[in-house]
Amino acid sequence: MKIKIKNLGALKQAEFSLGDMTVLCGGNNTGKTYATYALFGFLSGWRKVLSVELSPQTVNQLLVDGVVHIDINEYARNATNILAAGCARYAKHLPMIFAAPEDRFKNSEFVVTIDPNDIQLDEQYERRMKAANAELFSIMKAEGSGDLVVTLLIEKGKVRIPQDVIVSVIGDALKDIIFGRVFPNPFIASAERTGAAIFRKELNFARNRLLEEMTQADKNVDPMDLLFKVYQDYALPVKENVDFTRQLETLAKKSSFIDQRYPEVLADFADIIGGVYTVTKNDELYYIPKGKSVKLTMDESSSAVRSLLDIGFYLKHMAKPGDLLMVDEPELNLHPENQRRVARLFARLVNLGIKVFITTHSDYIIKELNTLIMLNHDKPHLKRIAKAESYKPEELIVAEQIRVYMAEERMVKLDGGQRKTRCQTLTPADIDSELGIEARSFDTTIETMNRIQEEIVWGGE
Repeated sequence: MKIKIKNLGALKQAEFSLGDMTVLCGGNNTGKTYATYALFGFLSGWRKVLSVELSPQTVNQLLVDGVVHIDINEYARNATNILAAGCARYAKHLPMIFAAPEDRFKNSEFVVTIDPNDIQLDEQYERRMKAANAELFSIMKAEGSGDLVVTLLIEKGKVRIPQDVIVSVIGDALKDIIFGRVFPNPFIASAERTGAAIFRKELNFARNRLLEEMTQADKNVDPMDLLFKVYQDYALPVKENVDFTRQLETLAKKSSFIDQRYPEVLADFADIIGGVYTVTKNDELYYIPKGKSVKLTMDESSSAVRSLLDIGFYLKHMAKPGDLLMVDEPELNLHPENQRRVARLFARLVNLGIKVFITTHSDYIIKELNTLIMLNHDKPHLKRIAKAESYKPEELIVAEQIRVYMAEERMVKLDGGQRKTRCQTLTPADIDSELGIEARSFDTTIETMNRIQEEIVWGGE
């Protein structure tokens, strides 16, 4: 999957591909978060912005005959056009994704392209439409078939289903079958997650806005209108983060595939935070340090514990194979050693089938990823080093699994033309199977610091 961006925040023109692990590096205010939030918004709402046109004849045949057959391949062949139209529609929603004025996005473009070979139609699909206690119609596709069968489950004379509902439900089914395996389910940990963790009970945006507006006596307040518009002051990823942290007690009742099949991953995570999160029978959230019986609330816990709270709950209670875990600055509040361990955790997740997308300023994370790439070769001395330094085989990755992009100013051709201009963009970093990632934004800073220190030490001689 390739993403092309134009006029989005600091990014004048940029493109990047989604790998098993995708890393955006660069200085502050270079567009990394804009690219991340825009991608999250699309992956969260693609079902709403993509539109599949269903002919009136199809609906009429269903209502008259009680059954209709739809050729899925016909719609799959039009996937490129469906996606292009959906991206154009999504670009108009960017002000809502970022909770920012429309003028800032009037020239913005966000385009997703996919390889047609990524569309797989082999899986079985089944869905039933219900109203009250009655089943209205079923939508079914057999494994390996390209035929979607829609069948009425009530007597034709008693059908009282609005045609727009039928069109919507069948359209959603077609979108799920065609694009459901192409677009991963995203989970995001925004850079604001530490504050969301400590103030999660107080962050009821709907209540706060309602109270604020209702205290202004000179206004006629429509509470429903307020509740509908309540999140417009907060970027979608921040809102999702807050909503997630406010539901932790309920989420704790679920169990992810990692919890069920790979408990050692959660044990490694517990080592990073130095303890475990727990929810009591009274639905109270605590952090318990390793080897101690004391229970700490989030405001009593360290910033590192708060910073990793939503990631920890996602791993234990929500994670599914094929997900996309997006983390804005995973190094927040973490000691360099724990930054290294988080990099190893991400690599392990990639090898378990979870895609990872991060933005980072951490040279420690990049260098640790380099180590995981460099150790992943069948050479005796590398195996000896991996064993001596306690690297696990399941943490090692290959260069082809990673995409790294530098947010920086470069000379680029605008709109594919001949004219070049210098602007903010995303430049793919070179990744060598033996030397790892060339991360210039970190290397230049480190080299500058080393040069200054060498001059301080040796300059007097």
